[in-house]
Amino acid sequence: MRSIWNGSISFGLVSIPIKMYSASEESRLELDMLDVHDNARIRYKRVNENTGKEVEWKDIVKGFKKDDHYVILEDEDFAQANMKKSKTIDIEEFVEEKEVSDLLFKKPYFLEPQKEGGKSYNLLRDALKKTKKLGVATFVMRQKENLALIGVYKDALVLHAIRFADEIRDPADLKLPSTKVSKKEVDMALTLIENYTEPFKLDKYKDVYNDQLMKIINAKAKGKKTKVEKVDTTPTQAEDLMAKLKASLDKKKKSKAS
Repeated sequence: MRSIWNGSISFGLVSIPIKMYSASEESRLELDMLDVHDNARIRYKRVNENTGKEVEWKDIVKGFKKDDHYVILEDEDFAQANMKKSKTIDIEEFVEEKEVSDLLFKKPYFLEPQKEGGKSYNLLRDALKKTKKLGVATFVMRQKENLALIGVYKDALVLHAIRFADEIRDPADLKLPSTKVSKKEVDMALTLIENYTEPFKLDKYKDVYNDQLMKIINAKAKGKKTKVEKVDTTPTQAEDLMAKLKASLDKKKKSKAS
């Protein structure tokens, strides 16, 4: 793995030099965009809107439009905006794991101690493990301030980049139904959930979409057609809800018995 950010974590007066690595990766087939007329690949160019000519990466700068002109920003301007946050992941407080909504999480990063940071790294890791708390921190990466939670995954410290409050939309804007459900229906749903409850094992779940898509690609390459799987997406009507719950429960009980 290649580190994407170097700096330190601090909590109180303790400073831990670390390297940051992306903890996740995309699992998807690389598909090219083609012209439907001749299957030629589509290419994107960085074009000067005044001259129409392509611009090389080395000649591109970033700017902020103020009034009728641009203020050009250099690399040092981004660093000077908050030098401390560009170099330090500063844990400002600790919170209970259960207080954090899953909606906030964006992307995980592994943290690895640098030279002389081993003992303090293990200290923070073990303390978080024992207390089941998360450290709330802010830092700057790629010219953007990030809000983050520091936790533990297996034996490694993990930084979870999370969303700021103003990045979460208000669910009050959704058209949610006001239909009430009966106690009997809720009890049946609870029984169904209980019967479907299992210990969570991540490696039990596999991404099968890519494999299925690859089968279609291979079949099409040979001039063959694949069978289309029919999926029933008929909405359950309110009057059929109890019957569907009972049928689901019976189905699960039979699968457990077999």
